Amino acid sequence: MQHNITGLGQLGITVNDVQVALPFYTAVLGLEFLFAPTAQLAFVLCGATRLMLSTPQGAGEVGKNSIPYFQTTNIEQFYTTALQRGATGERAPQLAAQMSDHQLWIAFLKDPDGNLIGLMEEKR
Repeated sequence: MQHNITGLGQLGITVNDVQVALPFYTAVLGLEFLFAPTAQLAFVLCGATRLMLSTPQGAGEVGKNSIPYFQTTNIEQFYTTALQRGATGERAPQLAAQMSDHQLWIAFLKDPDGNLIGLMEEKR
């Protein structure tokens, strides 16, 4: 079974205040609001790619730590293979959200410069 990156599924954008930033992304840029599970986290749609707006979590500064989330098939196997190929693991695959029609699984790796790289799989 081959496990390939299939596209860019989500991009995280760090903001100071999600409630202030959200109108910019929806009203100013015209992106579609999807959902906001907390006051510090909201999702909008940009074409086929989700943008995640969130306040800083852990290391990083606003505007300096956007996280690409790459869609993959079989996230567990892809994560293991990436580690075997030299990636540094940050968080093993785990269920992030249970939606009505699928489960969103995420995992995180770090690149050689320490940049956080997200992996995601929408399991149906």
